[in-house]
Amino acid sequence: MNLGNSLYRARKNTGLSQEAVAEKLGVSRQTISKWETDETLPDIRQSKRLASLYKLSLDELIDFDLDVQEVQHAIERTSDAVTDKIDWTKAWGKKYPVLLAYREQVDPAPYVQGLTQLLDRLKAEHGYSELDAFLVLKDILAQVWRERKKG
Repeated sequence: MNLGNSLYRARKNTGLSQEAVAEKLGVSRQTISKWETDETLPDIRQSKRLASLYKLSLDELIDFDLDVQEVQHAIERTSDAVTDKIDWTKAWGKKYPVLLAYREQVDPAPYVQGLTQLLDRLKAEHGYSELDAFLVLKDILAQVWRERKKG
């Protein structure tokens, strides 16, 4: 995604008009339009002010992805009570059918045993709670996945 598109989507996500942004930054509406169409670029000071106005870091503004933002907001808004009601295997199984079918082919017991040992090790070595150990192990698995995807 280009910077102009990121600026446009971030502005739209905050519900501001080009006029409102221009007024807050002390520039013309045409300047905002030129930034959003990649005709010109804001300088670093204006970029920082835009990021602040849109409640994003400068890095987030440059790489703004509305879908990612929406998922992050949904996670922040979802209570633990609601999260506990969700059948995550069924929910993710719609996208990844293997989650619904693997138990017919795989005996999970030896994997459960190995993962339980890893969780217990994380708790013992680092003093993590049960939840924190799960989250750390999940993050480690995500790191492994990213590395394997790179090839």
